[in-house]
Amino acid sequence: MERLVKVWQVGKISYSNGLKLQKHLANLHNGHFLCNTLLCLEHPPVYTTGIRTKQYTESEENTLKTKGAEFHRTNRGGLITFHGPGQLVVYPIINLKHFKPSVRWYVCSIEKTIIKLCNAFNLEAQTSPHTGVWIKDEKVCAIGIHASRYVTTHGLALNCNTDLTWFEHIIPCGIEGKGVTSLSKELSRDVTIEEVLPVFLNNFSEVFNCSYVNFPKEEADSILDIINK
Repeated sequence: MERLVKVWQVGKISYSNGLKLQKHLANLHNGHFLCNTLLCLEHPPVYTTGIRTKQYTESEENTLKTKGAEFHRTNRGGLITFHGPGQLVVYPIINLKHFKPSVRWYVCSIEKTIIKLCNAFNLEAQTSPHTGVWIKDEKVCAIGIHASRYVTTHGLALNCNTDLTWFEHIIPCGIEGKGVTSLSKELSRDVTIEEVLPVFLNNFSEVFNCSYVNFPKEEADSILDIINK
């Protein structure tokens, strides 16, 4: 059975408002209308930690903030990472019961989607014992998710033309001895979010066996009004 998913191309949005959007859409799964949604967006510079991270002290948090980024503690899986300009962030707010009720399957399917995307750019990518997608020993896409009653929040961050120096201030995803890369770095040219997004959507559609509709503008504007109050 093919599923229908709404695609909301949000554009640039603060991390805190991105969290509010996710929470609002996740709550809609208690309703009786189509609410499986892909939030496709970009954040201003922000460092985030997940539930498995060691507790960052206030001093460490403030040090990262002096770099010009925000800092947020979240309920997603995974350790500390960075989000910022030039990074395609996708938050699938979907009910896995409409797909396959397995968190392991879901994470593997996201990884498969990104590997196929990289292949479309003639890049060889793979998984590793660590969650995410890698090109050799450098991570190109971080994945950190949360699921409650099979409704997912958080998601993936794919480095397109991200300034990778932001990652120098942390141990990305808590993995020692590994690097971070981007599609632009690997291809030695500027690869924008706008170029990558349709390739992502095509591969997500194939892997998750779904088709898309655009998120209705009136509905989007209404939700944005609610979270901005």
